[in-house]
Amino acid sequence: MGSKSSPSMVAVAIMALSVVAMLDGCVAQSFCNTSLPELFKCKPAVTPPNPSPPTPECCAVVAKADLQCLCGLKNNPLVPTLGIDLNLAFQIPAKCNLTLPPQC
Repeated sequence: MGSKSSPSMVAVAIMALSVVAMLDGCVAQSFCNTSLPELFKCKPAVTPPNPSPPTPECCAVVAKADLQCLCGLKNNPLVPTLGIDLNLAFQIPAKCNLTLPPQC
């Protein structure tokens, strides 16, 4: 390993700093008709290896969120850096008896 920084480690560090900067600027702002702290109410349901079922609070957040907007996160490489499994995330609406837009 030594003292050399590999390009992949530098990329991971830059990505992590980007996520922190993004979260710092967005915490109080609206995001897809909700806020990041509200969306994090669903984190236990989207975190492997043993996700819990979505809580009523999580379902309430998802019900008021702009699901079309959230679909835009489907290919965002930063989302998994937050510990969120996108496959689990896109199962939440059905588990909350909601319908995803057809374009998702």
